[in-house]
Amino acid sequence: MESPDPRNLVPPGRTAQFATFVAAVLVVAVLVSANGLVSFASALPDLPAAFWTMAVLAVACDARPFLPPGRGQSSSAVFPSTCFTFAILLGWGLGPAVAVQAVAVVVSGVRMRHAPWRTAFNAGQYACSLAAAYAITRLGPGGIYDGAALGWSDIVAIGGAGVAWFAVNYGLVTTAVRLRFGERWWPNAWHGLPFELLSTGSLLLLAPVLVTAARASAALVPLVLVPLFAVYRMARLTVEQHQLAGLDPLTGLPNRKALLAEVNEQVHRHAERAARGEPETRLALLLIDLDRFKNVNDALGHAVGDRLLVEVSARLTDVVAPPQMVARLGGDEFAIVMTALTGVDQARTLADQVVQALAEPVPLDGLPLDVGGSIGIALFPDHGEDFATLMRHADVAMYDAKHRNDTVAVYTAESDHNSAERLGLLADLRRVLEVGASARADRSASAEATTVRGGDGAVLPTSAPLQEPGGIRRWSRRRRRPRVLRHDDELIARIITGADPTLRRAARDGGSDAAPPDGAVWSRTRGQPDPGGGGADPGCDRSDAEPVTDAGEIMMYYQPQVAIVTGEVVGVEALLRWRHPRRGMVDPEELIRVAEQSAVMRLLTRRVVDDVVEQLAKWSAAGLGLRAALNVSVRDLHTGEIADQIADRLARYGVAPERLQLEITEGALMADPRRVLTTITRLHRIGVGIALDDFGTGYSSLQHLRRLPLSEVKVDRSFVLGMAEDADDAAIVRSTIELAKALGLRVVAEGVEDERTWRMLHAAGCDAAQGWFYARPMPAEELVAWLARYRPLRPLGGHDEAEIPRRHAR
Repeated sequence: MESPDPRNLVPPGRTAQFATFVAAVLVVAVLVSANGLVSFASALPDLPAAFWTMAVLAVACDARPFLPPGRGQSSSAVFPSTCFTFAILLGWGLGPAVAVQAVAVVVSGVRMRHAPWRTAFNAGQYACSLAAAYAITRLGPGGIYDGAALGWSDIVAIGGAGVAWFAVNYGLVTTAVRLRFGERWWPNAWHGLPFELLSTGSLLLLAPVLVTAARASAALVPLVLVPLFAVYRMARLTVEQHQLAGLDPLTGLPNRKALLAEVNEQVHRHAERAARGEPETRLALLLIDLDRFKNVNDALGHAVGDRLLVEVSARLTDVVAPPQMVARLGGDEFAIVMTALTGVDQARTLADQVVQALAEPVPLDGLPLDVGGSIGIALFPDHGEDFATLMRHADVAMYDAKHRNDTVAVYTAESDHNSAERLGLLADLRRVLEVGASARADRSASAEATTVRGGDGAVLPTSAPLQEPGGIRRWSRRRRRPRVLRHDDELIARIITGADPTLRRAARDGGSDAAPPDGAVWSRTRGQPDPGGGGADPGCDRSDAEPVTDAGEIMMYYQPQVAIVTGEVVGVEALLRWRHPRRGMVDPEELIRVAEQSAVMRLLTRRVVDDVVEQLAKWSAAGLGLRAALNVSVRDLHTGEIADQIADRLARYGVAPERLQLEITEGALMADPRRVLTTITRLHRIGVGIALDDFGTGYSSLQHLRRLPLSEVKVDRSFVLGMAEDADDAAIVRSTIELAKALGLRVVAEGVEDERTWRMLHAAGCDAAQGWFYARPMPAEELVAWLARYRPLRPLGGHDEAEIPRRHAR
């Protein structure tokens, strides 16, 4: 059964407003054409043959109006009567033109099955248009059909009459559409304007030529059918060209351009519907990517791949019923637009149906081809309010489905790893690192002239020798304040000041000769316990009273690692921190996620290695023999460049290789075991220690312990945090320690937050621990002050096995 023309219906809630507008148009049409129609009735017997010829052709042509393919039976239809009735207006006045136009409208209305009110409105709009044009023609000095020569003023009046006819007619039609369907007036009017100008404008311009021909002979009037046919062909070709520009040539589906237009139009319609409080205000964009299409292209060729795409498009159109749209974006990507939804469940239901349709093998040349699909869903307005945002979020959801080996996924912000915010964060990070690298290069160049060598041979660059303030020795009979040797390096100045109680008191009293602590006041409170104590330690929270420094500063924090038996600080873990100019301290995990998928990770690793090795040199020069552990990413281990960089920095600063340790995760090993093992072996030969971080959370842990040149195993904090309450976690930690000990490896526990956990680790035989029980991560200068205050904490007694919870029998 043929569906009715929607333009014959008036949506609920708009009947009164629209009916008032139609009635007003009809009233105006009657008022402006009444006198002309009365005059036409009296002059009817005297009208020439040319008039009757034009009248017959106007009615006959409108019996079969030109309907360009792909456009609805609406204002897009080309009515040839426009040419004849405008010519009659120019030759015989308003009354005859309105009468002939009314008859033609009734005939076309019956032919196209228009509702009676719609036929009446069309007749009224044409009457108003003809009346406006007639008013303009009266401004000219003479008549057109009286045989007199036409002057320039007459030609201008005819042109103005055509413009007035078009403006009134197009304005009334677009206003009626807006009142009936709530569509935006200007965008819709602008979208259809080019076609209307081309088709209707051509008909109006033919009218003066037709009148001129009629002045010579009525027999010349039918010849206008030839240019009318040309107008029809021109309109048809224009529409076909517009259609082809929006179609995929292979599958015949709408392409990206058509999808963009459809989504933009539907977004505005659904926004207006939501503003009116109507239901079904959501729009869904489904993005489909075929999973194994590349394999088909590579194995069987592009010709078979094209046939497969045609078959897939046919299956999609079978599943997706109008008015929903199916489009091909290019390659093996398709899209579906679902309108008038109440929620995401309807989109999921259709997506599941699409998955089932694609799950069936496609037989081509006797070979069944399996091509599944992954589908991402983005919903308007929940996930975006324009095409670009919806498209990007649907793409994110689609790749999320692929990564999870799923078929359908709805967009979530958590899965969007390439948001505009993160791209901006990545750009800021690159800028900060490049500025830091430039400053470091300048500082290194200026420091080559003089160096200070520490007790173990470590070289400490400096730009000036140790001297008294101002470089002048001042003598006075008065009691002098204690002299302070000031060094350009703030860390050395702190060590010198902190080593002498008198100097510490002078610095505390604000003496001018005392080395200032860089203007920062550091909090000594421990704050809230850190749930990690490892690489993602949230010790970067601004609530920890870090000083507000210059915007965009990259810095290293250090968390002490303490030998459990002796309580001595045996090393530190270097943790990266970034204070962003707008976001404050950036979460370390987010920082790594942003950097490790781009080339910025290489700059970041270089910066970390430089900072840590230089800091080790400074500590060595000050007599601090600490070992520093730093984390490296998968990208660093794949390239192998990090081994050359570390060897160069150790040699440049004179730092012993055993003072540095690299922490790698099991996930990094699994990414490319062969290349990672090559890099680790090179570092081991240099003398750098290798620690396996987050042990127990990766893959094939026992195999790694056997094959890798490890010196240390770090028990993951997720087990350490729960071992005081959970017998399973305690059993895992104890077993890990025993296994590492049997293999001759040192064991470090992350995330030690309370005394009971500390005692349990001692009872289990763990070598070292780090966590908020000892200290939070802190900058290098604060670490020196902490070391000056720290007193070793040693467990009393032997291994207290009674404190370790036992696993219940199952």
